Amino acid sequence: MSLEKVKRGLPPIAHRDARLLILGSLPGDASLAARRYYAHPTNQFWRLLGVAIGEPLADLAYDERLARLAARAIALWDVIASASRRGSLDQAIRGAGANAVEQLLQDLPGLQAIAFNGATAAAIGRRLVAPVAGELVLLDLPSSSAANTRPFAEKVQAWARLADWCAPPQIARP
Repeated sequence: MSLEKVKRGLPPIAHRDARLLILGSLPGDASLAARRYYAHPTNQFWRLLGVAIGEPLADLAYDERLARLAARAIALWDVIASASRRGSLDQAIRGAGANAVEQLLQDLPGLQAIAFNGATAAAIGRRLVAPVAGELVLLDLPSSSAANTRPFAEKVQAWARLADWCAPPQIARP
């Protein structure tokens, strides 16, 4: 029996003024290697979020994507800090240790909603946020992973609900 390597997630992408927090499960191998969220080319995250907010996120460089998240008051993290996992599928996660999501929520005073990217993120995330969720809207989304074979159009429809918390930035007027 081979020992599975413990994989550690990425730090949160969050600004204090965030209104929406999107929580995934644990980055896949391509994302961990690149040290970038949703780096695998078949993952539909950037396309789905881009459609929801009306911006071509998938066409932008990673730093530009993060700048657009900040401008739209969107934070990003995962519910799992570390776990053993062969490959990238959530079903293979073993011995998961949770991220300090409750602490992050305390650092985001304007947060209005939390969206869970996939069933694993929702199952773990809802337990993590339950003590402090209060008036926050909790949204379960179909996974952006290509392993989720639900048609893209159905995913787009579900992810479109995020637009309510991702208003375009206000333009300062003279």
